[in-house]
Amino acid sequence: MILTKAQYDEIAQCLVSVPPTRQSLRKLKQRFPSQSQATLLSIFSQEYQKHIKRTHAKHHTSEAIESYYQRYLNGVGENGAAPVLLELANEVDYAPSLMARIILERFLQEHEETPPSKSVINSMLRDPSQIPDGVLANQVYQCIVNDCCYGPLVDCIKHAIGHEHEVLLRDLLLEKNLSFLDEDQLRAKGYDKTPDFILQVPVAVEGHIIHWIESKASFGDECSHHAYLHDQFWSYWNRFGPGLVIYWYGFIQELDCNRERGILLQACFPTDIVTLCHSVA
Repeated sequence: MILTKAQYDEIAQCLVSVPPTRQSLRKLKQRFPSQSQATLLSIFSQEYQKHIKRTHAKHHTSEAIESYYQRYLNGVGENGAAPVLLELANEVDYAPSLMARIILERFLQEHEETPPSKSVINSMLRDPSQIPDGVLANQVYQCIVNDCCYGPLVDCIKHAIGHEHEVLLRDLLLEKNLSFLDEDQLRAKGYDKTPDFILQVPVAVEGHIIHWIESKASFGDECSHHAYLHDQFWSYWNRFGPGLVIYWYGFIQELDCNRERGILLQACFPTDIVTLCHSVA
């Protein structure tokens, strides 16, 4: 799904004042019925992550942490079964999984002899049954399963979706009888930063020569695309030549402005691939 900048801005504007809940996503789908659920979810998640990055610091002051912790203690003191942490996160407009991390770290600082390591915290968030307090474990669990944009559950889903689309791309390349090297094969050859697939024989797509293909199971907005250009795509171009990026959930049309420089954007696997045959002397 390719959107104009104006279409994208209209969707993003609708997300400014809505909480990151599944109910909000359903309302977004009703508002924009022509857009796919996957595209809207990707935009929804990316816009919320931008918001969290902008407001992250204010939730991590010592005053904020103590205030949240005391409100948590008071809340579970009145009713330990109520979703105290989840409601607190929604009230202060912060991701439930990140709120759970704040409270868990503060709890462990109070009850453990040594400060908890990041790996211990991450392990407890992945498996709340490891938390040495049953009430807090249940509160953290509620936050994790109700968070649409952050947390270990979301990370697992994103990883699985990303892998699924890489497998899909591999199958499509094999179906077209295109010879390629994948990321693992390239790393075995000593490359440290590589696209998902390098074509051993270049192809042409819409009149542009393609040497490599990168799969992105997300929507290509300005923020993410510019970051990818800086961190990945131009490095690939510099090392391997021009290439193709597939944003499976669509992208902003105006971002496809580097074709002549060697980076082509598509929202699906191209159907008009032309194989470049070497002439035999």
